[in-house]
Amino acid sequence: MITKQLAEEIVEQTMIRLNRNLNVMDTNGMILASGETERIEKIHEAAAQVAKSGETLWIKETDLAAWHGVKPGVNLPIYFQEKLVGVIGITGNPEELKEISTLVQLTTEMMVHQSLITSHIEWNRKRNELIFDELTSGNPLSAAVHERISQMRLDQNTSFITLLIEIKKSPSLSRRIIEQLESHFDGQTIVTGHSQLNEIFLLMKNDEPAKLQQKLTTLLQILQKTALVRMGVGVTVSSILDTRTSYLAAKNALDFGKPDQSLVYFEDVELIALLKHNPHVELENFTNRILADLNDSLCQTLVMYFMCNKNSAETADCLKVHRHTLSYRLKKIYDATGLDPTNFQDAVVLHLALTLRD
Repeated sequence: MITKQLAEEIVEQTMIRLNRNLNVMDTNGMILASGETERIEKIHEAAAQVAKSGETLWIKETDLAAWHGVKPGVNLPIYFQEKLVGVIGITGNPEELKEISTLVQLTTEMMVHQSLITSHIEWNRKRNELIFDELTSGNPLSAAVHERISQMRLDQNTSFITLLIEIKKSPSLSRRIIEQLESHFDGQTIVTGHSQLNEIFLLMKNDEPAKLQQKLTTLLQILQKTALVRMGVGVTVSSILDTRTSYLAAKNALDFGKPDQSLVYFEDVELIALLKHNPHVELENFTNRILADLNDSLCQTLVMYFMCNKNSAETADCLKVHRHTLSYRLKKIYDATGLDPTNFQDAVVLHLALTLRD
């Protein structure tokens, strides 16, 4: 059915180009919108007949007595996906309208098609957001969501993974990004939509790790042409009912990944995420105890040393210092903390302290 809002838009847009009065009626013949506002919400008997027969009806001056609420002109059926959804009427001399009537009918059907298709897509996305919200809430699912999942006919062997896209700039492009996600993962997408204002979710059928990584890398390149985004990748789950686990993992990936890291897997931040969920005071006490006697230069030396996988030659090159200088600094760190950066177990403690401090 054509809505009143859509009818008003059709009348407004078409009359600008046509310079003639237009009426848009529903399938009962009631006028939803008209250039002659006094006729709105009145029954147009000719339109009601068109809705019943599905055929165009021309009205001449001599025909007015046979119809109530009509004027000379033409009334044409409007179809959407082969179903009659309304009637459009053009007021005027029938002889003068013959050349433009078909064009107006086609234009109106195009406007109806665009509007109803868009509305259907938006409704589907809103429904998807409600489904995802329930799946990630931690609460029992409603009967409606259970029914929707049943209708998906998911393979018992299918596994799932959640992606979160954080839009740093240009949030107005979110609809376009959702369309790109759906297109990029065509056939794999379960539901997609907004989880927060600047955050888009995608629950999808999982892929082989190598294929998934390639698809994500390519997707990121596409998205970053138009928007500044970061992508968090959750863990794989074997049931759609475990979506919350995958979602929280993707959320942690974004929360604990480096701000300048565009693609973050939960596995990259799993340890730090587990530690960060401890009480803040305990974490602060730990970092202060380990790093209290190290100045910024020594901390930066440690950071670079670990980034270079404890390779002294590479670290010295990156810091632009002599290897003896690096050895001297590592010795000072050992003297200040009692922890030897060249020892594996001590290095783990120092690395965690540095990571938790950031």
